[in-house]
Amino acid sequence: MGMFMTVQEPTYRDIERRWKALRARDVRVREVACVGAPRTLLCAEYGDHTLPAIHIAAGVHGDEPAGPHALLALLETDGLDPRFSYRLWPCTNPSGYDAHTRESIDGLDINRTFGRGGSSPESRAIITANRDRKFELAIDLHEDDDASGFYCYEYGGAGIGEPLVDMLSGGGTPIDPRRVLTPDPDAEAEAIGGRTLTQLLVRNAARLGLTLETPSTVLPFSERVATHVAAVQFALLRLP
Repeated sequence: MGMFMTVQEPTYRDIERRWKALRARDVRVREVACVGAPRTLLCAEYGDHTLPAIHIAAGVHGDEPAGPHALLALLETDGLDPRFSYRLWPCTNPSGYDAHTRESIDGLDINRTFGRGGSSPESRAIITANRDRKFELAIDLHEDDDASGFYCYEYGGAGIGEPLVDMLSGGGTPIDPRRVLTPDPDAEAEAIGGRTLTQLLVRNAARLGLTLETPSTVLPFSERVATHVAAVQFALLRLP
């Protein structure tokens, strides 16, 4: 993959500007209204819609910036596997990104609001837009400020997580002792007090799921972005 921009954009509007510039490269970018809130989310489509679909989201926690920038990097460098089509959510918590907070402007952890049709404006927008869509794989890009290295959650028994961790470790990326977690999505949602986007998708719409976590206090920003890029590309190559 070629070089990509790793500058951390200061505002959500800067991220939005870069996504809208991708329309010149056949990326279909639109704004989805958040019902009940004066804001929108970007949703993008890429690739031949007749191909198997992949769902990738980033930025549900505003203090985890590497994910949104990794997703941008994948599109700006043509880094996505052409065997698939893609539905992309560039930053699902714009107000949190601008405030550098985990929660949204409403004080909600959006990634606990995907149950029962959505209990935040953002989750309702995503659920409505994704209605009747099916995906081979759902990937959500996250960061963890308590992690000592990369780790991931794997849903659906894909067998991607362990070789993914081994690949990153072989390249020198630090790995957290948790490595690969494989929870039952329903039991996990009950334990954490709310349903996440990935849990919802693997329950209703996606055959397989991965949540990727980079260590935000261990690696510099550019390396976290690169780790997410490499992890997504590896997961797509290994998709059974």
